[in-house]
Amino acid sequence: MRKGFLLIIVLLVVFSANSQEKKKDTVVETEVVNVVTKYNPKIADVKKIKNNPTIQLLKKSDKKKLKYSIFSAPVASTFIPKTGVVKGINVGVKERVYNNYFAAGIGNYISPYAELFIYHNTRFNDEYGVHAKFNSSEENIKDTKLNSTFLNFKSSAYFKKEERYFDWKVGLDVERNHYNWYGLPTDILYSEAVINGIEEDQNYTYFKTTGHFKFHDSYIDYGNITASYFTDKYNSSEIYASFNTKLDFPLDFINYNLNTISFDAGVEVLNGNFTENYDNSDGINYNIITAKLIPEYKHEFGNLLLKASLRTFVSVDTENDITNFFMFPDLFLQTPIYKQYVNIYTGLTGNLETNTYKKFTEVNPYVSPSLFITQTAESSNIFLGLKGNLTKSISYNIKASVVKEEDKPLFLRNNTKSNGNSTSFNGEELKGYEYGNSFSIYYDDVKSNTIFAEFEYLFNKNLTFSTQVEAKNYTTLNALESWNLPSLEGAFLAKYKKTKWYATANIFYVDERMDALYNAEFPSSLSGIQTLNSFVDVNLDGGYHFNDKFSAFLKLNNVLNTNYQRFANFNTQGFQALAGFTYKFDF
Repeated sequence: MRKGFLLIIVLLVVFSANSQEKKKDTVVETEVVNVVTKYNPKIADVKKIKNNPTIQLLKKSDKKKLKYSIFSAPVASTFIPKTGVVKGINVGVKERVYNNYFAAGIGNYISPYAELFIYHNTRFNDEYGVHAKFNSSEENIKDTKLNSTFLNFKSSAYFKKEERYFDWKVGLDVERNHYNWYGLPTDILYSEAVINGIEEDQNYTYFKTTGHFKFHDSYIDYGNITASYFTDKYNSSEIYASFNTKLDFPLDFINYNLNTISFDAGVEVLNGNFTENYDNSDGINYNIITAKLIPEYKHEFGNLLLKASLRTFVSVDTENDITNFFMFPDLFLQTPIYKQYVNIYTGLTGNLETNTYKKFTEVNPYVSPSLFITQTAESSNIFLGLKGNLTKSISYNIKASVVKEEDKPLFLRNNTKSNGNSTSFNGEELKGYEYGNSFSIYYDDVKSNTIFAEFEYLFNKNLTFSTQVEAKNYTTLNALESWNLPSLEGAFLAKYKKTKWYATANIFYVDERMDALYNAEFPSSLSGIQTLNSFVDVNLDGGYHFNDKFSAFLKLNNVLNTNYQRFANFNTQGFQALAGFTYKFDF
């Protein structure tokens, strides 16, 4: 009982103490407390900032305004227009594009034709391509006493790869061509025994390797490396190697309004030899090393486009121990008189061209393997032209120029070493090209006054027309005539495409040309001038697409069956027809 009573007393004391603390707490002064709850924003609560910060950059840090312009170099159009897609042509229903194709055909003069193209790329930015083309003629031209057949084979392959800092591409070209020196002079009567003893065939073989490097975000724009080897049946050989690069240096550190100045630099080496020359049995050797440096600057002042450069060349002829130094100013100006309709351009330029045996055979495959090889200097080329649009469908380009060239190559027929009954000269058997049926190179200083005009007419989306005319007046320093150079050339081109049909018409005109006549067999002086008649050559090409993969074509050349000579005594084939098919495919 006493224990229970004591427990009750203790509990009362404890509760009494706690009640006193609570009472004392209430005596503390009261304060206003602002309770801030946690803020959970929602999308709807977002509001735009009314005031944006202003950042001021230094003037030198201002971004340069981009200007886009098209620069048209003062290069005359070629006489024979290149084939390709006509501007604005209607391709009709979009067709499937295949990477590969094979084409084959056959024509009169027993002319087989075959062409193959293969292309492939990978997801690792690699790509490669192979192209091969073959055509020949196994039937002789009418009224030719010697073989007049020919064969052309060309093939090329390349591989390209894209790297992080640059792209590179390597390629290989191979050519094999067969021709005949069938153009015997008509003023000499060759006996049957002499004709049967002439070996008129000539074979050309060509190998070329290339390397191309394209750099990204670098002062080096690109670099090209080329090496080639050319030879023929008579053991002539020619090696050509070159290296070219382009460097770009920005000038905005001087003034942000200035553009980039570029430097085109390169070195080329030409080495070759002929086992004999036309005068005697001594061989001909040539070895030329050329270095170039061409700084170029382009700028646009309002509507005036300016291009200025200085072409500098150093040429060393080690075979003749001659060193030449050339500097040609290069200036081009263009400005619109009436925008889109009349633009005037003018300029002055010059250049140094390295002639090669290979280049001569491409223009005239009937040259003799006994040529003197040197360089041609275009000392000045002054031109003035107008270009623009007459209407929305008609565009034009008209140019007049005066060109002076030193050591310009002219094709001149060789004099025969046979009187018609002999097959030897000075006790040596005559070669197949020594019967007056081949050409040499005659170098002379030539001044050319030229007027060039070209027009293009877009009739509609299916049909276009274009024409080119070039008239020249030549003044030679030593030559009696401008050998084998026409004073007037013209070309007309029409292209049509609609749905599955396509057709092309090419018409070429070449004016009279002059070549030499001789008093007697070699050596002798000139007796007169042989005039080669002007001619018109009409060519038609058309076809039909059965589907995206398969199509047929028909080519008609020399439709008028014109009997003309491109070079003295070398008649061309008459009417030619070639029919075939094209098959497109993917792997």
